[in-house]
Amino acid sequence: MSVSLQSPPSSAISSFQGRKLRFSNGSAPSNLLFTSRRSLPLIRASAVDTGPATELDAVSSFSEIVPDTVIFDDFERFPPTAATVSSALLLGICSLPDTIFRNAVDMALADSECNKHENSELRLSCFCSKALVNVGADLAKLVPGRVSTEVDARLAYDTHGIIRKVHDLLKLYDRVDVPPERLLFKIPSTWQGIEASRLLESEGIQTHLTFVYSFAQAAAAAQAGASVIQIFVGRLRDWSRNHSGDPEIEAALKRGEDPGLALVTKTYNYIHKYGHKSKLMAAAVRNKQDLFSLLGVDYIIAPLKVLQSLKETVTTPEEKYSFVRRLSPQSAAKYNFNEEELVKWDQLTFASAVGPAAVELLAGGLDGYANQANRVEELFGKLWPPPNV
Repeated sequence: MSVSLQSPPSSAISSFQGRKLRFSNGSAPSNLLFTSRRSLPLIRASAVDTGPATELDAVSSFSEIVPDTVIFDDFERFPPTAATVSSALLLGICSLPDTIFRNAVDMALADSECNKHENSELRLSCFCSKALVNVGADLAKLVPGRVSTEVDARLAYDTHGIIRKVHDLLKLYDRVDVPPERLLFKIPSTWQGIEASRLLESEGIQTHLTFVYSFAQAAAAAQAGASVIQIFVGRLRDWSRNHSGDPEIEAALKRGEDPGLALVTKTYNYIHKYGHKSKLMAAAVRNKQDLFSLLGVDYIIAPLKVLQSLKETVTTPEEKYSFVRRLSPQSAAKYNFNEEELVKWDQLTFASAVGPAAVELLAGGLDGYANQANRVEELFGKLWPPPNV
């Protein structure tokens, strides 16, 4: 979770791609790693017309466009603006012994505090936290924006467990001189996760709520003050093609709208009409038409093939300025919400409003993240103790 999230409005939660490094776990988004801009630089439209440009130039004047890709080798040549550190990333690092981040993992496995734990579960949990922070600290030296750190998905239904984990990670980051303003914490959008986000944001700790698949989740996240809210457009579309029975999705389809695009639009309008501070991220964007339909949203994570097509398509100055901003504070002000959508969300109203699509997709995402966390601990158990420990 990924766009260049430099503290102000236009930034992005990123990932990094390594030496042909790819992860095929279907439930985990590929932007769990660092997102490099590679040969697809973010170029905002200039006030000075310099002649023919590309579609990428044009759309980048409306939204922060970020490649949904994973790379390591091009880091120095195509530096990302921000990064995400996750269990998926740790697995990738451990599969590439010569990566520049491997030492950060080895140092975590040699940590004296972790090694004091006689309980193996506590020791492995300590190793994982240290590894995430060590890699995150290395990334903070390499990117100008914020580093987002995944919070253990196995805590998704434990508000106080999430908060304790974030506080522990913050203490570790403080020891390696990474200040809170350089950090985001990626939390699943269960009710407990949203409540944890609310309490953490009240402390000035920035959160990134992921796995949002319903308006109830999005609105509750905005009311909680989450710094970033991430909606997966394509996954909702996929679900709607193979399932039925979700009132929110069926209402969108009845209006002739794509359910994923409709949710992003509605959430954007809600955030801007009612003055919430959250920034909105559209992920799992599948094609150029999706991207054109979302112009104006804060961040769009798009596949490399879509961005490459945008980059290769040259536009004349007339065509460049014909691109339309679909989402804006002005259009948000005209959007009408019904009384049920404007409630102050609590656990009961939230549970009754979240439909089967969100329940199923959220569970699938959590399973994927939890599986990766388990694999990291299993791998660290095999790697420990490292030489000279």
